[in-house]
Amino acid sequence: MNFFDSHAHYDDVAFEEDRVELLESLREKNINYVVNVGADLESTKRTVDLCNQYSFIYGAAGIHPEAADHLTNKDFAWIREQLNHSKIVAVGETGLDYYWKEVEPHIQKEAFDKQLQFTLETNLPVIVHSRDAAKDTLDMIRSANNNHRMKGIIHCFSYTKETAREYLDMGFLFGIGGVITFSNAQKLKEAVQYIPIESIVLETDSPYLSPIPFRGKRNSSLNLPIIGKAIAEVKGLDYEEAMSILYQNTLKIYGIQEKGIDENK
Repeated sequence: MNFFDSHAHYDDVAFEEDRVELLESLREKNINYVVNVGADLESTKRTVDLCNQYSFIYGAAGIHPEAADHLTNKDFAWIREQLNHSKIVAVGETGLDYYWKEVEPHIQKEAFDKQLQFTLETNLPVIVHSRDAAKDTLDMIRSANNNHRMKGIIHCFSYTKETAREYLDMGFLFGIGGVITFSNAQKLKEAVQYIPIESIVLETDSPYLSPIPFRGKRNSSLNLPIIGKAIAEVKGLDYEEAMSILYQNTLKIYGIQEKGIDENK
């Protein structure tokens, strides 16, 4: 059984002491691929470095809404340039976050719109972060996606099945992580029941959002089987069959052609 972590942050300081050891252990646990996701200029630089260092790590280049303040046109041009790297397979993490309110909504929107344009220019998928901003996020994607050419993943999906329907109609996928195991995640479980398995990808958001029974501890891709089992249970599907579909979904959305796992170890 093979796993693909569609969203992780292994450049984070939480992995400073054992990053190499942990990453080198993943393939032994059938974690065949990881997409490390940039959240600002520095983390995107570190993501590119990880892509260059590890054959099984791919990356996304982008600006998280909480990092959208004080950016220049030169900064965005640099992000756009990174999208030409052969192992950068997505734009993001970008989007809107009205929970913390540290960056004014209009600034977040400007940064989000720029990166939505990047995904159209490059034909790469966009990784969308949306928290307490359901309507504005949906409205902006609809506006940018007037020719229905955009593809992407709604990261850490946390809205209702009605909102899920809107994204399904546009062909977006949904990143489902450790929250699916939480006892208070009934709304998410109802959405996952509704979303077709072909529209879901596994993610950890490492080092954040560890599943039960590791909630509150550092997350890693090693927890993907726990998340996968929870998804299969909610969907009422055979575990191995569900994991195979999720794996293929992720390869497809990121445009990765699998050439054989052993040669990449």
